[in-house]
Amino acid sequence: MSGTFKTESPFTRALIAGALAGTTVDLSLYPIDTLKTRLQSSAGFSASGGFRGIYAGVGSALIGSAPGAALFFVTYEATKAYFHSYSPSPATAQWADPLTHMAAASLGEVAACAVRVPTEVVKQRAQAVQFRSSVAALQAILGRRQAVGVGGVWRELYRGWGVTVLREVPFTVIQFPLWEGLKEWRRRRTGREGISAGESALFGSVAGAVAAGVTTPLDVLKTRMMLAREKVGAGEMAGRMVRDGGMGVFFKGMGPRMVWISIGGAVFLGSYQWAFNAMGGV
Repeated sequence: MSGTFKTESPFTRALIAGALAGTTVDLSLYPIDTLKTRLQSSAGFSASGGFRGIYAGVGSALIGSAPGAALFFVTYEATKAYFHSYSPSPATAQWADPLTHMAAASLGEVAACAVRVPTEVVKQRAQAVQFRSSVAALQAILGRRQAVGVGGVWRELYRGWGVTVLREVPFTVIQFPLWEGLKEWRRRRTGREGISAGESALFGSVAGAVAAGVTTPLDVLKTRMMLAREKVGAGEMAGRMVRDGGMGVFFKGMGPRMVWISIGGAVFLGSYQWAFNAMGGV
């Protein structure tokens, strides 16, 4: 990027860099996400499409990725700036940064889920071959308005909201403090103020893989709830899963998920750091 793209506004940097990072990672890793969804489907991998049509539902991902990621990073950076404006007491100084990153990441995920959840509902139904495309999946949901009303359509679009937040908040509470901690360790080792995009990508990959492995059971539960033909609560769905497949069912798709998010962490946080640095951030 040339100097004309530099900006002194952290808000603008986070907005543009986040949107770019979200679009880049979702498009580049979409096939792996599709395979992971089909592995976790109760219908089984082959019945859900197998290796066919691995870009099914990509339209909804395209629409939702940029605003979702932008919302996350704007909230994340704003929350960090707010907490960093206060000086911690000597007793809490060593925990101030990790706790700040945990709080910022949690609030960022809640904000991003406003866009991510309806996008995921539409996308996963297309990925699991319940509908021929994301447009068809969305039309089917909206077509229920006369039967269930606007409120019913809204609830259907946000099906799995609670378990998605329950999955994403622990994930980011692990991923982002670890990513930030690795960046700070690198700064101390090199004596440089800034972090390169390559370094950020490497640390994002490590942090993403760790967080993905730990939160796989919540991801499987979320996927089953979103793909269910009828609305089912998290507790009831978890009980069904244990009865039908034992505890091992909660770790279905763990390998692809860890690979996908490890690579995704590198692409996402590497491209975010690149854009952030290019606009004058450090």
